[in-house]
Amino acid sequence: MIQLTQRAATHVQQMLNKRGHGTGFRLATPKAGCSGFSYKVDYVDLQNAEDVIFESFGIKIVVDSESLPNLDGTEIDYVAINATDQGFEFHNPNVQNICGCGESFMLGEVEKDVRTIP
Repeated sequence: MIQLTQRAATHVQQMLNKRGHGTGFRLATPKAGCSGFSYKVDYVDLQNAEDVIFESFGIKIVVDSESLPNLDGTEIDYVAINATDQGFEFHNPNVQNICGCGESFMLGEVEKDVRTIP
């Protein structure tokens, strides 16, 4: 299950209203960065057959089936400290490590560093 906090749902709804169209919020975990994966957030205009849909505070959260194991159990919050320091915060129980710059993460079970020692 993936869910939004009330604060995140309010922000997404405001952005969808401002945009004027869209059916929800897409979340994916493409391979990227120095640790393995990153979060990608986008609007949803059309859903794909392989998408999994969750609903939280009236907002549809759409996740592709490949990203779902990386995101299962994630709670998404929206934090606004000031006008320049704001954005989504991901509380993902699957994350084992975050890179130093905070742009990517490594998963505990999915992404393991396997080395052969002679």
